[in-house]
This record gives sequence, C-alpha cells and structure tokens, in this order.
Amino acid sequence: MRVYLANLLFLLLPLLTKAQTPCSTPGQNPGTAFPVCGTSSFSQATVPLCGGRRVGRQACGAELTDVNPFWYKFTCFQSGSLGFVITPNSASSDYDWALYDITGRDPNEVYTSPGLTIAENWSGDAGLTGTSAQGSSLFVCDGFGRPRFSAMPQLETGHQYLLLISHFTNSQAGYSLSFGGGTAVITDTTLPRLRAVEASCGGDILRVKLNKRMLCRSLTGNGSEFVLSPAAATVVSARGFGCAGGFDTDSVELRLSTFLNPGTYTLAVRKGSDNNTLLDVCGRPLPEGDSLRLVLLPRAPTPMDSLAPVSCAPRELRLLFRRNMLCNTVAPNGSDFRVEGAYPVNVTAARALCTTGNDGSKEIVVTLDRALQREGAFRIILQRGNDGNTLFDECGEETPAGAEIPFSVLDTVNAGFSWEIGYGCQVDTVRFRHPGGNRINRWTWALDERQQSDLQNPVAYYRIFPVPKTVQLVVSNGFCSDTAIRRIELINFLQASFDVLEDQCPNEPITIRNQSIGRQMRYNWTFGDGQSSTAENPSPVYATPARETAYWITLNVTDSFGCTSQTRRKVLLYTSCYVAVPSGFTPNNDGKNDRFRVLNAVKAVDFEFVVYNRWGQAVFRTRNWKEGWDGRVSGLEQNTGVFVWFLRYTDRDTGRPITQKGTVTLIR
Repeated sequence: MRVYLANLLFLLLPLLTKAQTPCSTPGQNPGTAFPVCGTSSFSQATVPLCGGRRVGRQACGAELTDVNPFWYKFTCFQSGSLGFVITPNSASSDYDWALYDITGRDPNEVYTSPGLTIAENWSGDAGLTGTSAQGSSLFVCDGFGRPRFSAMPQLETGHQYLLLISHFTNSQAGYSLSFGGGTAVITDTTLPRLRAVEASCGGDILRVKLNKRMLCRSLTGNGSEFVLSPAAATVVSARGFGCAGGFDTDSVELRLSTFLNPGTYTLAVRKGSDNNTLLDVCGRPLPEGDSLRLVLLPRAPTPMDSLAPVSCAPRELRLLFRRNMLCNTVAPNGSDFRVEGAYPVNVTAARALCTTGNDGSKEIVVTLDRALQREGAFRIILQRGNDGNTLFDECGEETPAGAEIPFSVLDTVNAGFSWEIGYGCQVDTVRFRHPGGNRINRWTWALDERQQSDLQNPVAYYRIFPVPKTVQLVVSNGFCSDTAIRRIELINFLQASFDVLEDQCPNEPITIRNQSIGRQMRYNWTFGDGQSSTAENPSPVYATPARETAYWITLNVTDSFGCTSQTRRKVLLYTSCYVAVPSGFTPNNDGKNDRFRVLNAVKAVDFEFVVYNRWGQAVFRTRNWKEGWDGRVSGLEQNTGVFVWFLRYTDRDTGRPITQKGTVTLIR
C-alpha cells in the first residue's frame, strides 16, 4: 500500500483497519471477477472498504496492495492495444489499477506471480486514469506527480486477462469503466447457442452446455426458458453451475417433472417468465427456437473421450468425459493411467474434480512427475489401477482398459533479451537482441517512448534521457509464450545549470552555485567582461562600472561522451552597494528623478519602505527596493511638500537589522 509521509497518523488509521478487512462482495476477489464487454460502460456506484492483499510487483518496487478492489475479467478475441478509462465519481478520488495476463493460471496467482502483470498505474494523483495513446510507459509506479495514464498494452488473441481497480482514497465513492481507443477486440461477437445436452442415468436431469458464458441473472429458477418435446416431462427447476458465487455460467442443470424413457427428444429455447431467454455479457440473447436433439440410449460404458487443450510445459493433463465419472473409482496415485512417448514420464497422481462426497465429474486431472518442456509426441493410456478397476461412470458402467488419447507438446520459450546502447548527444540508439530458437515465430516488443516492434532484433531511439526505460518483450511459438521486462538506465543525460543572484556589487566575489547534471563534466565559464574560468564553482569579481551595467554569465558543459550543454544568466552590476535615500524628487515625467525610491539596496533582505504625508497617512508602501513612488495617491497628483519616509531591512552579509527614517521633498 502506498504510504505518504505527509499524511497525519489519524488519517492512516482507517486505511490500516480497512486493509485487514476481507473482501466478501462478489467482484472484489479475482475468482469472482465481473465479466466485461468491450462495447459497454460499467458503473460501480459504491466501493465497499476491504482488501489489503499485496499484489505481485512487476516493475514497481513499492509494496502495493489491492485497496477497496474490484476485479474485471475478459478474453482477447483479436490481438492489439487495449485502451480504457476509469472515471471517478468524485474528483478527489485516487484510483489505481493493474492488468494481468492469467492465461492458463489460477486467478489468485496475481498475488504471488509478478510476471503476470503486463501494465499498471499507481499514480498518487486523483482524477481520471487508464491507458491511452499518449501514455509513454506501461508501468507507472507509486508517487505524486506521476502520469495518470499508462501506455496501451498489447493483448494476444485467446489470452485471458484480469483488471484490478484499486481505490486508494478512503471513501466509498464509485467510478465508471469504459473501453476504447485501442485496436484489441475484447468483445465476443459469437452469437449465443446451445452446444450440447445430456441426460442423467435416471433421465430426470438434463445438463445443458452453452457455447459461451451467459449471465446468471438472466436464468429463471423454474427453467421456464426451456421446453422438451415430445412433452414426456416438463422442466420444473434450473440452476447455473458457478452462479452461487459468480456472475456468469456456461452450464445449466434442468430438473424434470418425471423420468424419461430411452428415446429421441428435442430441447428448445423460448422466452422465460422474465421475458427473455438467456443473455450474454453484452446483452445478446440465446435465440428463441434454438434447439438440440437428445438421444437417450440404454446404459453403456463411457469412453475416455478427449483431452483438454494441452498448455505449455504441462505438469498436468485434463481428461474429459461425456458423463460424470465416479470420484471414488479414480486411484489417487494415478495408477489408472500411464503416459508413453518421446521421452520417459511417469504418472504420480490423479483426481476427479468433484465437490463433495462421491458425486461425479466429467474432468479428471492427471499429474506427471515432471513438466513436459521439450518437444515430443505422447499418448495417455487407461489401465486397471491398483484399486482393481479403471473408471466407473455415474450409471455404474466401467470404461474398458486400453483406451488412449494422443497429444503433443512444443519446446518452452524464453523471452530474456540483451541490448547494446549507442550513446548520442541528442538521441540514444539501443539495439535489442533476442536469441530466438525453440520455434519462436512471434516477437512483441513495447520499447517505451511509444515505440513498438514485431522484429526479433529491433532498434529503438530514445530522446528523454533522465527517465529509465521500461522495455517488455513477449515471445511465442504458437504453443508456449513468455514475457520479460527490463529497465534500462541511460547515463548520458547532460544539463548545464547554475544559480546566481541577479543584483551584484562591484569589487566583491560573486557566489555561483553550479547545478549542472551529467557524467564526468568539464566546465567553461565566461563572465561577459573578458574573464573566464574552468572551475566548477568560480567566484568572479567585477570592477566598478561607470553606471549600472548588465553582464551575461555563460556556462558551457562537456561530458565524457563529448556532448555539450549551455546556459547563461544575467547579472546587474551597480556602481555602489551603499544604501542611499534621495532628499527630493520631481515627478514631472521628464525621465529624470521622476520616482522616489531607495538606491543601491542590493544586499537588503526583508526590505520594507514606507512614505507618509504630514497627517501620518501612508501614501506609498513597498517590499521591493526597485519600486518607487510616483507622487500620486489613488491616482491623484500630490502637491509640492515634505513627506516622511521609513526604511527597514536586514543586511545580507552581516545579518544585522537596519532601520532608517528621514524626509523627502516633492517638487512640482
């Protein structure tokens, strides 16, 4: 969590208490994230106070936590850049965010795996935040004055993402979230359809699979969106799997009024009692009349059907079945399976994804003794385990031994890269290198300063030297991908700078404070009167001029790369630094002695000069010794006469307070 030293302790206490509060509202944990549609805006009216779990840090060194969080999930359907804006309901609200690529990962790994972060913004400033084409860096770390918008990250087709929105401000003021401005497509344009339907062994329960996830709230509890023909039974209830703690589902269980006999049936979709069918995240309905044919056969063994798509460097294989397989028939040590192929690998465990007791599961996870990191072809084979059987389905039928499913893997990839810096005075050229190999065929570079490339070995040009560059590379061979992020320091920033007081006295050393920034600098000073110096902090002395004279002090700086920078400042030399006050003035606009002012007060600090009329009224007051009175009061010219003045200041050299007073004659 960001900590600001300027905050008072009593302001920190509510934050510390809040950080210890678990988040229970749906959407406030990665596992219950809101599904989002790229064409819609999302409004969060209030933000419950909770959170405080540290999130994985990719580029930012501070300890960062999800404060009063909400999480959003989406899939990329077309590669490109992602643009979005978070608009607080209160202008004083400070919202932060982080974007994670969780493809093939447990969503809760965002708390432990820094490499999942692909962009983030933890700016300490209130106001709108997000990503835009004007952002210069993918990673904006904690602190005031940091940009509120990051560069737009590049999304990859088929990857799943989580967006964390963290509300650092200790209030419940909400926000709106909208997507746009980028080229990535995160809206699933697939029209909703029924995908599959099956009946339980008794024929009184139908399990419906949809082709995409649909909103739980659009399903009625009585299942009125579904009708069976011939009408041997009616639907009496419906529930969406995962709807108890989430927002969407792709599986619905329908309970029938009676048992079905073996035969052929049709399950069709209609508008339910809530006047809609089922709706997807973008509000598109499951079409009325969409239907599936259901053939209820006499009992038969359930075959070992298929493998879920194998991920990169798999340590586990996910077997899929048409029917639920009984959990207690799966040998925990994995002896029901063996794997053969390009190189040796052993099965060490297996488990069915069951919830309670001995209910069934269509998915069995087989664990291997090592990750398959090298390319090769394999097959998983069903055999009788040490429990004396293979697998039984929910109808009590055993799947015969000897069934097998082939699969293959490709080599893992490494996104680690190197670089070579070519320093220049105005532009630094950085040549990046990636070794390739392992069938890598895609390179996606985010090179900072709004530069991108899809080359294996790109070249970047940098013009903003003081800011470290954050460079990200994503490599892929179509099967495995990897991400690497590095910070590159450019050490040739050069800026000539110095500070000197403008008003100076003759025959006294002038104090110059050299504030130049650079590497192994050489200095060349000229002072405008023929003098010069190569010292770091020279102290030139000017002779007494005939009249007030301006001189330009010029500093040329050269660094170890041969680059140069120049700056100059003007100083004004007075003929004397003896403070004097004239005894009279003639404000007739002839350009001579028109104003009454203090002379030569170069070393006067905490200066105050006041002029009074004979009735004790102040007619002029100033704290700038160069300002003078023009003989007017409220725009009216004063008559010839005598006025009293009062002068107070502190001598800059001695620190001694000085007080003087006297009279002046105004002459018309």
